[in-house]
Amino acid sequence: MVCNIVFNYLKNRQILSWALYDWANSAYATVIMAGFFPIFFKSYWAGELTTTESSFYLGIANSVASFIVVLLAPILGAIADQGSARKRFLIFFALMGIVMSFALSFVAEGEWWLAVLIYIGASLGFSGSVTFYDALIVDVAKGKSLDRVSAFGFSLGYLGGGLLFSLCVWMTISPATFGLADSAAAVQLSFILVAFWWALFTIPLILWVKEPQKTEKKGFFKTINNGLSQLRHTFDEVRKLRVVVLFLLAYWFYIDGVDTIVRMAVDYGLSLGFDQNSLIVALLITQFVGFPAAIAFGWLGEKYGCKFGIQLALAVYMAVTLFAYQMNYVWEFYLLAVVIGLVQGGIQALSRSLYARLIPANKSAEFFGFYNMLGKFAAVIGPVLMGGVALISENTRLSILSVLVLLIIGAVLLHFVDIEAGEKNARQL
Repeated sequence: MVCNIVFNYLKNRQILSWALYDWANSAYATVIMAGFFPIFFKSYWAGELTTTESSFYLGIANSVASFIVVLLAPILGAIADQGSARKRFLIFFALMGIVMSFALSFVAEGEWWLAVLIYIGASLGFSGSVTFYDALIVDVAKGKSLDRVSAFGFSLGYLGGGLLFSLCVWMTISPATFGLADSAAAVQLSFILVAFWWALFTIPLILWVKEPQKTEKKGFFKTINNGLSQLRHTFDEVRKLRVVVLFLLAYWFYIDGVDTIVRMAVDYGLSLGFDQNSLIVALLITQFVGFPAAIAFGWLGEKYGCKFGIQLALAVYMAVTLFAYQMNYVWEFYLLAVVIGLVQGGIQALSRSLYARLIPANKSAEFFGFYNMLGKFAAVIGPVLMGGVALISENTRLSILSVLVLLIIGAVLLHFVDIEAGEKNARQL
């Protein structure tokens, strides 16, 4: 089943080119955001800080970047839809992320504040580009194929991110093999490789993904003015689309839990005293399990409904959170890595495809601006909440329970989302 889906999409140049951007940007999400940045931050840039202090500042860095996206995403989405400029905005933010990723390699030991500033810029570039990448899905997939195409993108992201991460891990474990002085030099080279990987695999999307062009040519300032006017109108429309509002609220809560686990898992493991090489291996396990699992979730969503698939993933995440609270051994972290790999890509892919069903296709960037705004606003709260609980209580284990509360609220709200009514409303707009 999985092989047939992959083979069919490899023959479709537009779908493949779109999905390869997930392969491209996942290098940042995996190697830097989830992998080396929290490890290098604790051991190299912020080595003089206490464990709880470094966790707090890492949470602040993630939250500030997300908050900036919260402010910009819906505005940029409205402007991009007015001028058929989704690709151009994607390229701008991708370039920002690429340059900032490259710059991380030149931050000196002890300069944790500079590392935080550059990381915020890189995360802004990553998150901003994903807003417009998500919006382009309605130009490459329609109807029932949305679930599978969305899942295909996430699956390539897991595979691509995992492959580059494997090379980077090899370099850090055996730097002499690559002519490097030590593991620190290997991590710094990894930041540079992320930048080149991200840039290289963005090219197919630039060349072959087409977006509909507006027939009316508009100047730059008129496009911005029309976009802001459209944004005000969309606020009114969103309030009328009760199904969309309810789903966005549900998504806001449960993706908070998911993103916080992704961003803070390595930091949590380090705080429990686990060896950093073991944590890196666990991340690799998640990546390679996630590749076929994400595609399988696309099939699951098409067969049983994307809402069911999301609910299944949320149940697994709740169990993971409870298990993480009490774990004491590295093998338990490995087990969690496998389980998270089974559902992480699935919940992200099905959330994106479900939302695409509920919104008018001709305003996709604008509506996906709201979608990413809420997702990133959740990421403002989650890392700070987790880091803050750890700092105040001086007990890292208590911080993980805050994630469970958010997952439960999201699951309850999702239960009341009427997908059929939402699809009907979207077709009428």
